[in-house]
Amino acid sequence: MNKQITWIFFLSLFFIQQVNAQDKFLSLKNNKVNVRFGPSMDYPIKYIYKKLNLPVKLIDKKDNFRRIIDLNNNSGWIHWTQLKKPNSIIILEDEILFKRSSNFSKPILRLKKGRLLVIKKCKEEWCNVMTENYSGWLKVDNVWGKTN
Repeated sequence: MNKQITWIFFLSLFFIQQVNAQDKFLSLKNNKVNVRFGPSMDYPIKYIYKKLNLPVKLIDKKDNFRRIIDLNNNSGWIHWTQLKKPNSIIILEDEILFKRSSNFSKPILRLKKGRLLVIKKCKEEWCNVMTENYSGWLKVDNVWGKTN
C-alpha cells in the first residue's frame, strides 16, 4: 500500500511537470537564429531559423540554453539571448481578421493557415494582432504560440 502511494505521488509530479512544460512559449528575437544539436556553443548548428518573432515551445532548459520545438516538430537548442517573451502566434486554420473583438464586427482580411501574427494585446479569447499592413482582432482558439 505504501509503495502504491509513493508511485502515485511520483507519477502525479511527472504529469504536473509535463502539463506546465507544454504551456510555455517564446518568440525568436532576431531574423537569424542558430539551433544547435546540444546545449552549448561547442555543439554544431543543426539548422537556422530566418523568421523574426517565430513562436516556439520551450521543452527544456540547461544553463544558458533552451530546448525548443516548433510547429513542425523540429527541435534543438537555442541560446537564451536569441529568445524573448511570446509576442506572436501562427494560425492553424484559415481565419477572418475583424475590426473589433466580435464575430459580428466588420471583417477586414481573410488569413490563410500558417500565417504569423504579432500580438498587440489580448482579452479573453480574442487578440488584437498585426500582420504586414493590417491590424485587427482574431479569435485565438486554434493557434500555435499562445499560452492559455
